[in-house]
Amino acid sequence: MTNGVSDWPRHACRLADDLVRAGKLTAPEWRAAVCAVPRHRLVPRYYRYTGGSWQVVDELATIYSNTVLITAVAGTGIRSSATQPGLVTRMLESLDVHDGHRVLEIGTGTGYNAGLLCHRLGDQHVFSVDVEPDLVDLARERLAELGYHPTLVAGDGADGLPEHAPFDRIIATCAVPAVPWAWVEQTRVGGVVLTDLKTAVAAGSLVRLSRVGADLAEGHFDPTYAAFMDLRHQPAAGAGGRTARIRRDHDHARLHTTDLDPETPQRSLEVWFLATFELGRGMEHGYTGAGQNQPPTASWLTAPDGSWAEVTLAEQNGRYSVAEGGPRRLWAIVEDTHQRWIDLGRPTWERFGLTVTRDRQTVWLDHPDATNAWPLPGTGGPTATSQS
Repeated sequence: MTNGVSDWPRHACRLADDLVRAGKLTAPEWRAAVCAVPRHRLVPRYYRYTGGSWQVVDELATIYSNTVLITAVAGTGIRSSATQPGLVTRMLESLDVHDGHRVLEIGTGTGYNAGLLCHRLGDQHVFSVDVEPDLVDLARERLAELGYHPTLVAGDGADGLPEHAPFDRIIATCAVPAVPWAWVEQTRVGGVVLTDLKTAVAAGSLVRLSRVGADLAEGHFDPTYAAFMDLRHQPAAGAGGRTARIRRDHDHARLHTTDLDPETPQRSLEVWFLATFELGRGMEHGYTGAGQNQPPTASWLTAPDGSWAEVTLAEQNGRYSVAEGGPRRLWAIVEDTHQRWIDLGRPTWERFGLTVTRDRQTVWLDHPDATNAWPLPGTGGPTATSQS
């Protein structure tokens, strides 16, 4: 660790003040927690990818900055990260905890979030689960050194912690394609579940659900986009790799043009979210030709059924060239969704909501009984409807 460790309280309170100015921190109880919990003891170092490899860094100023930090790696991949503090405090305030509340965190990571919760609620009210046993052990050790003793468990976060339920609040610092019913079931009626819902890469955001009955939870998405690493059901060392990349065979492609921005999946995230309801799970997108010293030349989409689309970034007379292959025309789905989004009044995140029951999950616009509603891919439910 670099010089100035003894001066960490000044760094911590500077971070709190930065978050206040950024509008990410308003409650005095959480400001006190940020000032009191020594983040550098829970995140003593982090990784920076430089020159084709991970480098270990321990800069105190960066540890106490509003920055995402990579804290555990496996080969060239990422096992765990420390969430941007501004997102941490924004979520904790949205959680709306009160004295005596029992809180379950899905995704222990470094233990920093658990430390903030312990400061606010007391050890006996804080529970956390993570799929990585070594990270749980390390977080437990570091938290204990600070005098915090929450209940930390290694296991599949999708299962929650039934042996310690019910909880007043569940907060998940990971992304899920659908809300595990176990989380709702382990939350008392009137309690809250806060998680990042992602139907595909970048397709979705934070949603805050209230359990309003024995078999029902619902609520709205957060106005500001946020993203977390996907929830894993087994440790990174034993997890399977990504599926094989779909081959984009231009020799047998269907060719046409479009006037829709080829970067719509990357830039218009609400449109991309809506498009995944028809595209289905397992969608991926990226850029062709993107290299260290080269700009990308096209945007691409792929689906597990072998469908693919590639759209050039270079514009000619207001249009872009499209190549598509496989059983479905993916770009046509994105085009149709974009027009539907316009017809709906270009809704932003806060207009979307989610209803969760035991056997189906439905996204809706403005109100749970709205005409415009879409079942989450893979969760059952009625055929999607959308009318302007």
